[in-house]
Amino acid sequence: MEPEKLDLHSHDIAEEKRQELQRLFPEIRTEGGKLDFDRLKLVLGESIEVGKERYGMSWPGKADCFKTIQMPSLATLRPCPEESVNFDTTENLVIEGDNLEVLKLLQKSYLGKIKMIYIDPPYNTGNDFIYPDNYSESLQTYLEYTGQVDAEGKKFSTNAETDGRFHSKWLNMMYPRLYLAKNLLREDGVFFISIDDNEADNLKKLCNEIFGEENFLANIIWQKVYAPKSSAKHFSEDHDYILVFARNAEHWRPELLPRTEEQDSVYKNPDGDPRGLWRPNNLAARNYYSKGVYSIKCPGGRIIEGPPKGSYWRVSEEKFSKLDRDGRIWWGEDGNNIPAPKIFLSEVKQGRVPQTLWLYSEVGHTQEAKKELLDYVSFENTDNVLDSVKPTRLLRRMLQVGTSIDEGDIVLDFFAGSGTTGHAVIDQNAQDGGNRKLILVQLPEPFLKPESSLRTIADIIKERIRRVITERNKEDESKLPDGGAQKQDLGFKLFKLADSNLKPWNAEAPHEVGSLEKQLDLHVDHIRENRTADDLLYELLLKSGYPLTAPVEVLQLAGKQVHSVSGGLFFVCLERELTLELIRAMADKKPERVVCLDEGFAGNDQLKANAVQIFKTKGVTSFKTV
Repeated sequence: MEPEKLDLHSHDIAEEKRQELQRLFPEIRTEGGKLDFDRLKLVLGESIEVGKERYGMSWPGKADCFKTIQMPSLATLRPCPEESVNFDTTENLVIEGDNLEVLKLLQKSYLGKIKMIYIDPPYNTGNDFIYPDNYSESLQTYLEYTGQVDAEGKKFSTNAETDGRFHSKWLNMMYPRLYLAKNLLREDGVFFISIDDNEADNLKKLCNEIFGEENFLANIIWQKVYAPKSSAKHFSEDHDYILVFARNAEHWRPELLPRTEEQDSVYKNPDGDPRGLWRPNNLAARNYYSKGVYSIKCPGGRIIEGPPKGSYWRVSEEKFSKLDRDGRIWWGEDGNNIPAPKIFLSEVKQGRVPQTLWLYSEVGHTQEAKKELLDYVSFENTDNVLDSVKPTRLLRRMLQVGTSIDEGDIVLDFFAGSGTTGHAVIDQNAQDGGNRKLILVQLPEPFLKPESSLRTIADIIKERIRRVITERNKEDESKLPDGGAQKQDLGFKLFKLADSNLKPWNAEAPHEVGSLEKQLDLHVDHIRENRTADDLLYELLLKSGYPLTAPVEVLQLAGKQVHSVSGGLFFVCLERELTLELIRAMADKKPERVVCLDEGFAGNDQLKANAVQIFKTKGVTSFKTV
């Protein structure tokens, strides 16, 4: 009996959709396991639209987007402890690599686990780097772009406005990434996207299709500059947009923002009411209320025949009398004013609902953002300072609205740029005591003009977050009387996108003696050169559906090493010489799942068969080899 082989591909999106259809409509499954769409039409009846003309968004290359989404990845993320901060304890991630490939790799481990996503994608101004021309081969083109393999003549473009497919190229870049990112959101998750006028309308339509129009929440206007541009040809462009969609609008509610001093300043207590500060409300309203017209006699003797013309009293006469007896009506200093119901500060919502106009005075502007970046990262060449960097105050506002303080919410930014999102998460956690976790993804795009210490855009993130952590550690130590550190997660694990650590069997190789012999050699020694045990461990975690931050403990069993993941639920054994004693020792610990190197059995089929039986007897639900 043979153990199963661990599937090293990323999550199969298309297969998941097929299985969901079969679960909902088992009658459409054919004998060969295919889907009968004619039968699906019959099941759904008139809800199927069969006409050629229908409302929707279409552009050249859209069909290829789905091919890209459905193409599984065989890549991996290699850990880099030496470039990380507190690698063994942190739950924050920084990932270098093409975000399309990384999003595919995160599907198994982070499906439905992200509370908030923010991205600041290229605005498609005609100068931004958009994507490799052959974008469907994302890992290969990523490796070419970063100089790890030959370019073989493949070209990277800037997508000039003179190109006839100017908008289509941008949409082809965005669609697969948004589609994959949506899968990662929790049911109560929220997605913020920065954009300008160039693609704002296309992005809204794109998100309507991916998220559903019913999950559109807001189109926020961010005032990004503090002074108008007098050199503008037509209008001074003073704002950008932040498009907001929910995974499920019925399940998402914004967190309330802190109340301002200005809001609270209108609450007084002129009559010394023991219930505290209050403000007067208007008793009259334009809407009709039941029994909403009646005369009122003031304590000072004045008779008010009824509400002002065209309006009604807000409450019934009975309810008004009850409020007055409870001291909740203000009649004025002389007792003859039009009565005003009291609204007590202690009884109003302890926060304010977010609005769609975000002023620079509240959330920062572009100049503030550049200054912040230069405070933490030194550039030898000022041409390399990013123009599109956002202020941390802007991101902190999104974190206040979109995440909870104490639930360990995960925040993802897969166009991480200069690392503003990571900086904002650390600062917001420090400000409100939260324990949010971050995942930043950035292509290590080389600078146009080389820097000595910063070779790529991704290097900016690492340098900035390291310095923010150093500063935060110093502040924490100065605040605590014993000089100890607070429990805030101040660190990050760095991972880099790379080919799988395991050489895959190439089924398309020529069926010749020499070629087949080479494939068989790869099958025997299928681990790539210069790959470490940690490289293998984290690939197996990722491909088995465990997060990259899952706790790992090294156990000594029968004289061998075994990696115990998530408190013993999952065992990974990377030993090249497996023994029956080791198999029994692992089985006795009763993990749910076990993965071993196929190489460890050294062709001993009897030991492999015994392992299958031993693990099954001990209740191990999954035993696989790679």
